[in-house]
Amino acid sequence: MAGLAMIAREAGHEVSGSDAAVYPPMSTQLERAGMRLMEGYEPAHLQPAPEQLVVGNVMRRGMPMVEAMLDRGLDYISGPQWLAEQVLRSRWVLAVAGTHGKTTTASMLAWILEYAGLKPGFLIGGLPADFDCSARLGEGPFFVIEADEYDTAFFDKRSKFVHYRPRTLVLNNLEFDHADIFPDLAAIETQFHHLIRTVPGAGLIVSNADVPALDSVLARGVWTPVLRFGGDEWSAVEVAADGSAFQLFQQGRVLGEVNWDLLGQHNVQNALGALAAARHAGVPPQLALEALSRFGGVARRMQLRGTASGVRVFDDFAHHPTAIASTLSGARASGLAGRLIAVLEPRSNTMRMGVHSRTLMPALADSDWAHVLLPKDLEAEFPAAERVTLHTDVDAIVRRVSADAHSGDTVVVMSNGDFGGIHQRLLDALAARPQAG
Repeated sequence: MAGLAMIAREAGHEVSGSDAAVYPPMSTQLERAGMRLMEGYEPAHLQPAPEQLVVGNVMRRGMPMVEAMLDRGLDYISGPQWLAEQVLRSRWVLAVAGTHGKTTTASMLAWILEYAGLKPGFLIGGLPADFDCSARLGEGPFFVIEADEYDTAFFDKRSKFVHYRPRTLVLNNLEFDHADIFPDLAAIETQFHHLIRTVPGAGLIVSNADVPALDSVLARGVWTPVLRFGGDEWSAVEVAADGSAFQLFQQGRVLGEVNWDLLGQHNVQNALGALAAARHAGVPPQLALEALSRFGGVARRMQLRGTASGVRVFDDFAHHPTAIASTLSGARASGLAGRLIAVLEPRSNTMRMGVHSRTLMPALADSDWAHVLLPKDLEAEFPAAERVTLHTDVDAIVRRVSADAHSGDTVVVMSNGDFGGIHQRLLDALAARPQAG
């Protein structure tokens, strides 16, 4: 929604917005653009009456602002529909879908197109380091979008990505998630097939060859050429064990090599999808590889927040067991000198429902020690595990980690929220420790 606000502002509209909690980097981005941010969902925020309300999927019937909007007969529309009608209708849309890696892959793809001089528009659910914003209109025909399977709005229960009608579609992966919306994986597969039905025959679907659920979706029917990455047609061989260098292969022929600061095999997979999509948009693979070697990453994706007392503190958005395991595996493979300490907040609705309770602890296996924030009502959902400590408040985690961490250790904080500002609190506590000697 913040990205949509940025695009609407750039298109010449006067924009204001309400949210329950806006935090960096999105809050600072919006304020820098001169937009009025209002806390909460009060009917008073509808004064004076806007010409149109763009409604996010957090809004529900019964909320005072929603009821006031309906009672007063105000004009409203969902965010995805507004974007489709006002921006995407005349564009070559490159959409990135999947349970994990959408933000990073979409950022890679937008950067490759930018590096190639194509000046794409984009809407990304994070802040790419290579741009000063998460969304913009762009100047050329291309528009890159992070295509989310979450529902559109309280009045439109289709997945958001059904509105986007991509010409190039990247299917990164597919696992069960969003248990607050979908009863099972089959229900998510159905939404993904609705998306596939919108891709024209002259387009391209780029699909991960290692994901059986994607094969199941495609088996329901596909009317578009499919390039499967990770197989013989389009693949990568890691030159470095931590994923910081890899070679791109097309049908067994080496096209070039990437050396970058990103870690983990999951990022190599993300890159394969982005490279294939960029080629469909006309970017030569050699130029795209050169762009990726200069890719700056994305805020909150293994972002170094600081070092104190010799302890490095990273911020990562991982909030699904597969993503958590991939993040920690990449960090471990990087050859850390000290211990790897994981700090996790299971904040997503799916996590809080206990759906991943049996797979969460094994996902932390690559850490030397893990600290997990669990409210008391969730403690029984997650079984005890060796080298994992459960906490009920952030202060306890800060005290424990700052007391136990040694110089040379790495702390990876994982959450899809602000986690009570734990990153800076950890750095402050570490810096305040008495210095040895």
